[in-house]
Amino acid sequence: MSVETETRERTRAGSSLPAWSGERLRFAIFAAVLLLAPVWLPLIGSYTDLGTRVLVYALAAMGLNLLLGFTGGLSFGHAAYFGLGAYGTGLMLRYVGPNMWLAVAAGVLLGGFAATLVGPVVMRRRGIYFAMITIAIGQMFYFIAVRWNNFTGGEDGLTGFQREPLALPGGSVTLTGPHFYYFVLFFFAVGVFLLWRVLNSPLGHAMVGARENSRRLEFLGIRVERLTWISFAISGFVTALAGSMNALLNNFTSPLDLYWQLSGYFVIICVLGGMRNFWGPFVGAAIYVIMQDYASTMTKNWLSVIGVMFMLVVLFFPRGLLGVLARRRSG
Repeated sequence: MSVETETRERTRAGSSLPAWSGERLRFAIFAAVLLLAPVWLPLIGSYTDLGTRVLVYALAAMGLNLLLGFTGGLSFGHAAYFGLGAYGTGLMLRYVGPNMWLAVAAGVLLGGFAATLVGPVVMRRRGIYFAMITIAIGQMFYFIAVRWNNFTGGEDGLTGFQREPLALPGGSVTLTGPHFYYFVLFFFAVGVFLLWRVLNSPLGHAMVGARENSRRLEFLGIRVERLTWISFAISGFVTALAGSMNALLNNFTSPLDLYWQLSGYFVIICVLGGMRNFWGPFVGAAIYVIMQDYASTMTKNWLSVIGVMFMLVVLFFPRGLLGVLARRRSG
């Protein structure tokens, strides 16, 4: 290796070190903010359950964003897997037994396997046809929950279950207040780590390639339809995990957790924060949940406030808030 080449390599390595260190520092600050949320939220006049709700919606939106932002499939039916996760957890607690670990597993498996099974139906379509099929399938699950009155509670929703003490090796923990927040934070971390590992693997790079130029991938012998199916399935599992946490947060679930309108909210959350940024849905969920909480105390038409905010972001920040910040940083 020549001296010039060696010097260039050292310079490149040295220039990448500060960027890597800065990324690690930002992640450490972010993790500290989440871990200390039960401490600082009451200090600013808020409450711990609001932070828990942000985690739930952020996880659901980040699950959807694997399909929407990184694979390029617009789904308006992901509330179905969110709701199935909630129903799976609630039904397990009500009819089987008070085991929290089994209840969460039941919700994740029910929603995730449902997404896996319907994946072949949607993977052959792109664009508006993909979106319309996901709506139709989501509404099918909605009407099943409404009609199966004796089992699901019908339009009144599923009641008769609640958070149970969490069985741990050293004893049990009552999941109230900060304890439940950390319970949700643990599963949030599990879901985020899964998504991060997928996106930083050859599979994740292929998904992004399918979004950018699916025809080129097909010429290379990669089956884009199979990539869409895998993305849809993983996205469904993560979204179902968020739905399970939502059922435990409210000690209640209803067909509205399966309704297409909630899918639209998840899409809005992704767009607000930035669809092509890994943490964009988290930022969008924080904005959405806080605005919903604040605006609903001021007016019954709080959805109008969310709508105006969404319209402004689409008009002036089409890449989302984190997308704008990333563009300015790179510029």
